[in-house]
Amino acid sequence: MNSEFLVSLLTEHGPWVGLVFYLLWRDLQKDQATRAVLDKNSQILVEITTIIQERLPRGPGRDWGRGE
Repeated sequence: MNSEFLVSLLTEHGPWVGLVFYLLWRDLQKDQATRAVLDKNSQILVEITTIIQERLPRGPGRDWGRGE
């Protein structure tokens, strides 16, 4: 958006238009921060799951249950 468009919005509709754009921008920032945290948490959960799967025996024939 160019500055002429913003000026025309402000002059025609008042200062609340600026407030609406500001609130929408802040909401976008909060959404982006939330997504970043959720992505990081997902990565951590995947790493934990991988570690657990690597350390647990997978059933008879791996380290136990050989009948010895």
